[in-house]
Amino acid sequence: MKAAIHPKYFQAKVRCNCGNEFVAGSTKENIHVEICSKCHPFYTGSQKMLVESGGRVERFKKRFEKKEK
Repeated sequence: MKAAIHPKYFQAKVRCNCGNEFVAGSTKENIHVEICSKCHPFYTGSQKMLVESGGRVERFKKRFEKKEK
């Protein structure tokens, strides 16, 4: 290994917008993320809530009703 070419490695404190904090290895000391595994829809199973909040489900149901009639 060459000397003095590798970055310093830290036990970084990672903070999410949801308030979750955890430690991970990184070349940065502090990391701020917008979404983590505790609030990500794929891991929490709340994908349906996000889709419904955008009104997409209601729009689909309206179009489907029109096609049935």
